[in-house]
Amino acid sequence: MRRIPLSALIGMAVTGAFFLAAILAPVIAPYGMAEIAGDVWEPMSSKFWLGTDAIGRDLLTRMIYGGRTTIWIATLATILAFSLGSILGFTAAVMGGWLDQILSRLNDLIMAIPSLIFALVVLTVMPVTTTTLILVMGFLDSTRVFRLSRAVAVDITVMDYVEAARLRGEGWGWIIFREILPNALSPLVAELGLRFIFAVLFISTLSFLGLGVQPPLADWGGIVKENKEGLVYGIPAALVPAVAIAALAISVNLVADWVLNRTTSLKGGRG
Repeated sequence: MRRIPLSALIGMAVTGAFFLAAILAPVIAPYGMAEIAGDVWEPMSSKFWLGTDAIGRDLLTRMIYGGRTTIWIATLATILAFSLGSILGFTAAVMGGWLDQILSRLNDLIMAIPSLIFALVVLTVMPVTTTTLILVMGFLDSTRVFRLSRAVAVDITVMDYVEAARLRGEGWGWIIFREILPNALSPLVAELGLRFIFAVLFISTLSFLGLGVQPPLADWGGIVKENKEGLVYGIPAALVPAVAIAALAISVNLVADWVLNRTTSLKGGRG
């Protein structure tokens, strides 16, 4: 612990607090997620620590449950994006030839379409469920991961230890998971933090536009949408989720930067 810089410790503490609150939401939330607990837009008090929202629900409770939904969807979408994108990217770099060309051109085609427009079109014609959101977000983010992982893997595949593995007769699975992946961790870890935060922002944006998390579930983007009219009257209820998103983004990136520095030595190869 003494070797971990203070910035990384702060990032771990804040990130851990967010994830712990998400896991323990039913236990620590003072009210029910949709329970009307007071009057409309009550100020902060000992009864309502963050005040109430546009219809009298406790804002702290909504934030806890909203964080649970937002973090859950963003985490699963990020895992899906990295699983799909990195495996396809490494495969394209190792196999080369026509397979690399097909995967790369398909990836370029999908990336040419703005992610938000793509998601809005898909979610307009499909039922908006949590599973659909995770699949759409994971698929769209996997294109960015594919580009990064392929670029990194192309540089690694020309290394001597990869050529030695090929001469030993190792299959592409061994080369990907035992030779390329350990040496590609540094840029992938840095991208992991960014992709997670982008996923949080993306699901919040979709919810604000009405095509994200649907009621009665709560998420941070939906809370902003529900309380945006209060900004006209100086009521900060819509700003609380923005502060939470900013705090989560900063803390995750602090941890990612530290992990990046720890794994930089892996770039040099296995030899």
